[in-house]
Amino acid sequence: MEQRTALVVGATGLIGQFLVKKLEQQKEYKKIYILVRRAIEVNSKKVEVKVVSFDALESSVIPKVDDVFCCLGTTMKKAKTKEAFKQVDYEYPLKIARGALEKGAKQFLVVSAIGASETSRFFYSRVKGEMEKAVMKLAYSHIHIFRPSLLLGERTELRVGEKVGEWGAKLAKPLLKGALAKYRAISGEQVAQVMVRAALKKTDQRVLIYESNRLGQL
Repeated sequence: MEQRTALVVGATGLIGQFLVKKLEQQKEYKKIYILVRRAIEVNSKKVEVKVVSFDALESSVIPKVDDVFCCLGTTMKKAKTKEAFKQVDYEYPLKIARGALEKGAKQFLVVSAIGASETSRFFYSRVKGEMEKAVMKLAYSHIHIFRPSLLLGERTELRVGEKVGEWGAKLAKPLLKGALAKYRAISGEQVAQVMVRAALKKTDQRVLIYESNRLGQL
């Protein structure tokens, strides 16, 4: 069996935490690198932590891996400005993608968002769409884009607005059927599980986009 290596960016976030755990459990992965701003403790010989500055990230600090999992993302409330938001949700993922590709990475798997479109009149969705388009231009063998709806799960930081949204999403779930099913909330763990499965599944398609309802089905 071919042994693979992975890079996880955004490993301390809701999806990223589950993703690292699930990659550890896969016999196909012999090594998992995670890029973080601040040192964190890990209890796995498979995992290696690399503390970096994303603002001054150079390709030299990006390890050579097979698969890159990017779960970076922020909110307008936390970023405070449109420029800061775009830096985290557009510039950082693209910088990681380019650097890893230079080192020989074959697959890039990135978390985007439902409604992502470069032509959207909503800034958040437009930035996500622009990121997707830029990534798709890179010469990866396979690119997987995940567009989850509202994410459910316990975060390391309290986001009051999102917590209220979770409660509302759970109440609304029975009403979201048919064409509206894609707006159902989904757990961060579910998204992480599908990301790992997608990375390991053989496909002839170069670019695959997973809408939120498809994530739930998978």
